[in-house]
Amino acid sequence: MERELRYRRASSWEYDLILREAEKYGELKHYFFAIVEGRFRDVYAVNERVWAEIEGLNIKPYAYGTFVGTIKVDRNLVEKFYPNVEFFYFVNVEKNYAVLTPKAGFLFTTGKDVPRSGVRRYDWQGTKKLVIYDENGTLLGIGRINPESRRKFILNVTDVGEFIRRKR
Repeated sequence: MERELRYRRASSWEYDLILREAEKYGELKHYFFAIVEGRFRDVYAVNERVWAEIEGLNIKPYAYGTFVGTIKVDRNLVEKFYPNVEFFYFVNVEKNYAVLTPKAGFLFTTGKDVPRSGVRRYDWQGTKKLVIYDENGTLLGIGRINPESRRKFILNVTDVGEFIRRKR
């Protein structure tokens, strides 16, 4: 039996979860988010004018923004916002990032881990997750730093090539 989806604005608590995640990396540039409640709570960055139009309609929207992540309850029963790659287009990333060489960037976007020699520069302050860029500033994905290893210095969490590799 399938539940009906609910569409609504993000509550102040949910917005706070999103804001706290963004602050690990820099400053949040977008301030209006909507939630689609189903099995999980999917978070979308929405244009406020579009949202005003949607609220006036009697039909349910098919899509209305950019999917930026999911709010789930972790194994410690704590609500947490899990961002996807697109979330970082809405964040002014100033810390917890890495810039990769061209070869390492290619490896990363094919799902591979990156050696220390493939990292041009990085800024790591506290959190294990890093936002990964290429030398041109193109967002490649999210990685997890592994400072004890030189061969697998950045572990691939998710990347822009994942959608293409996904089994259908």
